[in-house]
Amino acid sequence: MVVKIDEDACIACGLCVDACPVDALYLEGDFVQVYADKCEGIGDCVAVCPVDALSCPGK
Repeated sequence: MVVKIDEDACIACGLCVDACPVDALYLEGDFVQVYADKCEGIGDCVAVCPVDALSCPGK
């Protein structure tokens, strides 16, 4: 399960990047990007997003 990012809602605060235990997220300019091959669908990133810009299928 790969996290989905709503780029319209994302404010690029970086909280999700810091929360990801497998380093699957990174900031690129004004957007958060995901390394799909690293994402394990843990969902820690979703829990810390202040604007609900992330979702994790199955969570």
